[in-house]
Amino acid sequence: MKSKVCDMFGIEFPLMAFTHCRDVVVEVSKAGGMGILGAANFSPEQLEVELKWIDDHIDGKPYGVDLIAPTTMANKDESATPEELDAMVPEEHKNFAASILARHNVDTQDVYGGLPTGIGGFLGEKGAANIIDVAFAHPIKLIVNALGVPPQYMIDKAKEEGVATGALVGAKHHAIKQAEAGVDLLICSGTEAGGHCGEISTMVVVPEVCKAVEEYNCSVVAAGGIVTGRQMAAAMAMGADGVWTGSVWLTTTEAETAPSIKEKLLSTQSNQTVRAKSRTGKFSRQVRSPWTDAWEDQDAPDALPMPLQSKVSEPALRKVTQLADAGHEGAKQLATFWVGQGVGMMNQSLSSRQVVYDFMEDFLVASERMTSFMND
Repeated sequence: MKSKVCDMFGIEFPLMAFTHCRDVVVEVSKAGGMGILGAANFSPEQLEVELKWIDDHIDGKPYGVDLIAPTTMANKDESATPEELDAMVPEEHKNFAASILARHNVDTQDVYGGLPTGIGGFLGEKGAANIIDVAFAHPIKLIVNALGVPPQYMIDKAKEEGVATGALVGAKHHAIKQAEAGVDLLICSGTEAGGHCGEISTMVVVPEVCKAVEEYNCSVVAAGGIVTGRQMAAAMAMGADGVWTGSVWLTTTEAETAPSIKEKLLSTQSNQTVRAKSRTGKFSRQVRSPWTDAWEDQDAPDALPMPLQSKVSEPALRKVTQLADAGHEGAKQLATFWVGQGVGMMNQSLSSRQVVYDFMEDFLVASERMTSFMND
């Protein structure tokens, strides 16, 4: 296809696939799109293993890496130890989370016991630098920061290595700030997106951002609820150079999504997601469940700043998912996961390669339909 994104990365079809599963990365890139590995949940050692596996299986096709290095969060400088971070979480929040689980017959005895809990994949300055160094030791074509302007170290290192930098934006002023910082690719995400998202719809924010950055040397891909080729065609008609997708890969046959979550996503309707702070401390879209409803109740404690809220939610939801996979009915009800509003069109599990091919076919049909309006 004729697209700035295709030219930038040497790909056939400007479909970018964000995923935490290395198999999906490889299959999408081999099918003509571009896989992007979500690296935030990996240690540097784990990431090295994942990227080495990708290198060995992707046949030289291009791929990228995405991480989360927020510009504002508690312990950004990593001065606090894991134990000290745990101590910053009020017992009120842990007790409230435990009470939700208990109401659904989930044993809460070991939810917050033992070793210090993780922080949901969010990286401080040192952690981000370590992950970035691992990523650049491999033949990546793109490195992305999912929250805020990429660390200066990432931007400088990318320029040295000839790798494109990317960042997610949800509003015009965010896009201009990123473009001024020298970011090469803007992932323009509407509120329909799964995970962290803004409050402006994809239909509005994509053309607004495309127009706002016309004078800058950067490309724009659209994101937010996009799970079909016809949506991709619509986004590109509004000025985008391609699309960035995430949710649609969660239900693929290769995806490492927990079985109970995959089953739930395949039956979730587009109006059954909610945008809330209760999982990470920043607004993110996820499947609505009794867990998310409880945190919206007037008696619920306010969400903690990132990454402290994750130290409340992740241990609890990890146990919920484990029990749901084992058939626990209460846990099945509570189970939730990040997903966009396009989930209502994700109703069968297909291979990643087939999803790419379906995008291509659907895009072609939509393009021909648009052309037909101009024919005599």
